[in-house]
Amino acid sequence: MKKLCLILIVSVLAVVCLAPVSAMAFQAEGDAYIGVYDKYLWRGFDLSGGMPVTQGGVDVSFGALTVSYWSNLQLKNDVGEGFDAGEINETDLTLDYSRDLNDLVSISVGNIFYALDGAEDTNELYAGVSLHTIASPSLTVFYDWDKAEESGLFYVFAVEQGFKIMDKLSVTPGLSVSYNDESDYSVGNYSDFHDYEFVLRADYELADDLAVSASYVFSSALSDDAKLAIDSQNQVGVNVTLAF
Repeated sequence: MKKLCLILIVSVLAVVCLAPVSAMAFQAEGDAYIGVYDKYLWRGFDLSGGMPVTQGGVDVSFGALTVSYWSNLQLKNDVGEGFDAGEINETDLTLDYSRDLNDLVSISVGNIFYALDGAEDTNELYAGVSLHTIASPSLTVFYDWDKAEESGLFYVFAVEQGFKIMDKLSVTPGLSVSYNDESDYSVGNYSDFHDYEFVLRADYELADDLAVSASYVFSSALSDDAKLAIDSQNQVGVNVTLAF
């Protein structure tokens, strides 16, 4: 399975390398965002000890290539888990290449570097495919090539559908299902379904380049192995995004 995923990633990289030069138009654009959430929820794990956090970042795109910075700031102490208020305990740097193959199919490939406070830093390669059709189905494969000692693979299948409620307001429900294939460093040393997440997001356009979003996430384990690692979780938050 690991070899198959490596072949998939290499295949996508080959397509990227053969992309027309016009797809790499060097006209920079992007966004900056910041949000407040009642906890840091990642793949079903509560990574803030149930305490609120601020998360923010910047994405800068040059054609199909995007460079992203993201960080998590703990807002309240949690003595039991050792999370200290006022400290940035994670910073992620992502390099992504995404393009449309045709009117129906899009692909993406990239690498995420996780700089962690209190744990060893690691890297994940990922490759994904999505369809421009109803519910926008997508499948993304993540591969921890850095710290994982086993397969280090994690799969996410997701769907979402936006609905415009009024001129500047839209609501987007979404659902994702994940499968862990011995991504032992960050998730767990087992091969089974991991969790599902139901997401509900409302976006309101304050101006042409400014929007505010409110979100709700419910996550729960899908297998006995996953239940040993994660509990059912709820997360709520508000985010502001400025496009440039």
